[in-house]
Amino acid sequence: MDITIHQTFLPYDDPQATLGFYRDVLGFEVRNHVEYGGMHWITLGPANQPDTSIVLHPPGADPGITDDERRTIAEMMAKGTYASVNLATADLDGTFAQLQSGGAEVVQEPTDQPYGIRDCAVRDPAGSLLRIQELS
Repeated sequence: MDITIHQTFLPYDDPQATLGFYRDVLGFEVRNHVEYGGMHWITLGPANQPDTSIVLHPPGADPGITDDERRTIAEMMAKGTYASVNLATADLDGTFAQLQSGGAEVVQEPTDQPYGIRDCAVRDPAGSLLRIQELS
């Protein structure tokens, strides 16, 4: 069996702010931008990983979600507890400085973790947690 990670989904509440963060601050390339019924699905990823993408999506677009569930999702996004993704870089300090200058909400500065990695954590404009690990 040959399975790879192709896409992961992260929610947004402001497509332009979230797109600006991933494109302009993280430097990801936009691969697709689909608009349907006033909602946007934006696919992007690192230029050197063309087969791995993040899809920014409207979190309440699923027709099976109730109004109560949409409110819960909005509350969790506002608290930063709804979604997360782990990223990696060879230059954690440089990446962290770029994130800070781009206005990312800092959750944790670069830190040597007791479980053997060095990483930092920020939130994107929608509140999703991004942990960025330093590659050795």
